[in-house]
Amino acid sequence: MGIPISQRIISVLIYMIPWSEGILFGRYLFTDFPILKLLIIPTVPIIYLQQLIPFGNLILYFACFLLVIRNSKVSYFIRYNMLQAILINISLIIINFIFQILLQILGYSLLIRTLSTTILISILSIVIFSIIKCLQGKEADLPGISNAVKIQL
Repeated sequence: MGIPISQRIISVLIYMIPWSEGILFGRYLFTDFPILKLLIIPTVPIIYLQQLIPFGNLILYFACFLLVIRNSKVSYFIRYNMLQAILINISLIIINFIFQILLQILGYSLLIRTLSTTILISILSIVIFSIIKCLQGKEADLPGISNAVKIQL
């Protein structure tokens, strides 16, 4: 028997966590192409929760980790996708810190705008690929990240 549709939908929603972090890199692209702001809509509840609660991002991380990933009663498919989404999110947080340092050094140059747009398109591609695999009931195999997830689970 395949993965139930409910688990597939939950797994799709899980990937809105890294997407909510990834849209920060879209500020330049969203200014040039306002129609692309529609891509923000699926992340509004997560962004609202993170801003409403002090340390909302950290609380969300620990809740996902302790209540889902380390809970053996939750299906492997959901735990796999949750851990993968969290690792993508952590990667984006690190990239964002590096990006902020580059922003102070280089200012708002063409290089920064191009780098920001490239990161946004990359994370969008990763999220879309992962969502398609979830809807198919398969594990999204992302180089490096998927191996780390399989080791942890």
